[in-house]
Amino acid sequence: MARGTRQAELFAAVLEEIGQLFAVDLASICRYDADGMLTWVANWGTAHEHFPVGSRRKLGGGNIGTIVFETGRSARIDHYVESSSGPIGVTARQAGINSSLGAPIVVQDRLWGVIAAGSLVQQLLPPDTEERLASFTELVAMAISNTESRAALARLAEEQAALRRVATLVAHGAQPEDVFAAVVDEVMQLFPVDYAGLARYEPNHTATAVAARGTTHFPVGSSMVLGGKNTATRVFETGRPIRIDGYADASGPMGDSARGRGVGSSVAAPIIVEGRVWGIIGAGSIGKQSLPTHTEARLADFTEMVGTAIANAESRAGLARLAEEQAALRRVATLVAHGEPPEEVFAAVASEVALLLSADLASVMRYESDDTVTLVAGAGNRFPVGSRWPIAGQSNLATLLSETGRPARLDNYAEATGPLAEDMRQEGIRSAVGTPIIVEDRLWGLISVGSGQESALPPDTEMRLGSFTELVATAIANTESRTEVGRLVDEQTALRRVATLVAREAVPHDVFAAVAEEAGRVLHFDQAAVFRFEDDGSATLLADSGTGGPRIPLGTRISLEGDNVAARVMRTGRSARIDGYAAPVGPLAERGRRFGMHSVVGGPVVVDGRLWGAMVAGTAEHKPLPADAESRIAQFTELVATAISNVDARSDLAASRARIAHAADEERRRVVRDLHDGAQQRLVHTIITLKMARGARENEDEEQLSTLLDEALEQAEQATSELRELAHGILPTDLTEDGLYRSVQTLAARAPMPVENAVSVGRLPPAIEAAAYFVVAEALTNVAKHARALSATVTARIQDGTLRLQVHDDGVGGARPDGTGLLGLADRLAVLNGQLRIESPADGGTLITAEIPIPHTAA
Repeated sequence: MARGTRQAELFAAVLEEIGQLFAVDLASICRYDADGMLTWVANWGTAHEHFPVGSRRKLGGGNIGTIVFETGRSARIDHYVESSSGPIGVTARQAGINSSLGAPIVVQDRLWGVIAAGSLVQQLLPPDTEERLASFTELVAMAISNTESRAALARLAEEQAALRRVATLVAHGAQPEDVFAAVVDEVMQLFPVDYAGLARYEPNHTATAVAARGTTHFPVGSSMVLGGKNTATRVFETGRPIRIDGYADASGPMGDSARGRGVGSSVAAPIIVEGRVWGIIGAGSIGKQSLPTHTEARLADFTEMVGTAIANAESRAGLARLAEEQAALRRVATLVAHGEPPEEVFAAVASEVALLLSADLASVMRYESDDTVTLVAGAGNRFPVGSRWPIAGQSNLATLLSETGRPARLDNYAEATGPLAEDMRQEGIRSAVGTPIIVEDRLWGLISVGSGQESALPPDTEMRLGSFTELVATAIANTESRTEVGRLVDEQTALRRVATLVAREAVPHDVFAAVAEEAGRVLHFDQAAVFRFEDDGSATLLADSGTGGPRIPLGTRISLEGDNVAARVMRTGRSARIDGYAAPVGPLAERGRRFGMHSVVGGPVVVDGRLWGAMVAGTAEHKPLPADAESRIAQFTELVATAISNVDARSDLAASRARIAHAADEERRRVVRDLHDGAQQRLVHTIITLKMARGARENEDEEQLSTLLDEALEQAEQATSELRELAHGILPTDLTEDGLYRSVQTLAARAPMPVENAVSVGRLPPAIEAAAYFVVAEALTNVAKHARALSATVTARIQDGTLRLQVHDDGVGGARPDGTGLLGLADRLAVLNGQLRIESPADGGTLITAEIPIPHTAA
């Protein structure tokens, strides 16, 4: 993404990773639109004929898209047929979705959309899938933010180019009609509108169209009476830019005409000529889609040039001023486009604005979370960069903008209050104008100019300042995007370092220490710790990092009594947070207060589906940790869980190997013992008897010879029978020659109770046949010895490339999975990547299930 990967390619890659990682059938990225609709922007998997890219569904009811929109959090719905509703839910049921979940995509603190994934099968998705899915939303949000920043720069460049083209016409003395036509053409190109036009206000309270393009209801030369609720009338009455979204309650001749033509959203800005409202520039769209935010403000950029073309008396001065403004904007835009640091952009804006507007003072200020403003750039004042003023509960320009988020002015600074107002008066400021700096829909700061003249600043000062605030906002957004990319790179690097330790099978202690250290460093925690939950409700400290406060020795058990983050995680098995550590109680809460913690979050460590422990981290700063802190911690807890699971797996493997080796030794000793005590003794007896028979033949004792030969033959036959029985215990001939069905039939015939043979498989690889045979043999032996069963059933079939073997009896149940025989079977199956499951409730019979994957070469 940092190399400029196309958004569509990134979306596709993310969805493919989600599909493969979580084994879902479909995954989608959807966008929330302002009209209450959900739009599909990318898909992966099956069943997308129901949700093609570009399709839209209305939000509402019980479904993943609506739940995430309403809560701003991850959500899941299991059994979609029973639990979903609304337009999205109806289509999801038609697509056959059974289980679905989604995670919010948050771009610059606003809910942009949702990543959703679903399964068509009956098996539910794992319980931690939505938390793992949330780790992908940050990449998607970053791609969207970068795209929007680039789009904003491109849009700004196009707008400035359009303004320059119109300004060139005005500068060359073009006729007003030509300027009017050029303006509406540029508006149609720049904005997503269906029509645009200019109208002149007449003395008889009417408006006459002087230029029009698109599907307009107001052709050139036509006149309509003002009055009612419509943009032309409201601009005439207020002298300000106006927008109307939704024409259902529009009125007056113009409102009725617009509604009849299906106008859904329209904007208009006044054309001011020498202080009077001469006319308007208007534009609108057909249908229900609202025009983008700030369209009316951007449209207003053209009105000044139209007014200049009309007011020939001030053409030279006006054009010179306009050229200076465009040149200043271009200089600032160049800094922004080249990615210069915000400090340089702020300083350039303050200097350009002060010079352009002939102001005595110009400032760029940033709003802080503690109700203060900080000076980040200034021109014409004595205050150093970094100066701060409180603004809460006061009356001054910064307070007005903070409360309204709109341009504001103070034409009489003598009435302003607070330290900032007092400093401005000492600078000789009598009037001031400010415009807000909006970064991704949040109020970041303001640009202001002040004048010491007796007359107030011109009425268009707010509008002219607005052109600069957009450039400043773009510079800030770009910097924040770059910072976010850098943060993500650092975080992924830290995760890779920990993952390398896990992959190299480092001891858990080293992994825990690395996790605490890396998470604390890259996520900017003052303290981070890893705990293991104990059976007595306490937690053992395994690793910690951070500075300050008394250290607790590793291995110390800490009570989780009271209310604290670790206790909440243990109770719920989910992430938790506490902002403000004055109220929580208990030993851990007390430790947090000693460390000066203010905001603390924790995430569960889940090992093979069980809650093993938690990672807890916090900050001493007097503000909450970021909203995504829990999801970012989750990436580290997954690595902790993997390390623990690997250690458990290695221990289980070692134990299994030891049991297999012991079983093999025991089997060899049994074979030797059985040979020695049985067949070998009989063969020795046979040899001795034959030697005696040879002596009888030499002595011509026919009766003795016949008796000895009969005895030798009997001993040889018994030895052969015992050898056959011994070989049958190792691997029966029925199995090697005829396969699993015949060998099970032989076992069933020997069983003391009726056994139904429902084996329905052909020949299998020898190792698989042998493993399956011993499962049946051991299971039927256990049934005969312990189950007190009346009957048993053996079934075997191949399903999805796996042999599924089951032995079921109707006995007393209560079989022990840790018995020597069953453990040996589990070890034998593990060698073949198989699994053994035992279900044996009391008085409910016993079901033994073995699943063995069949290699593709043998399938």
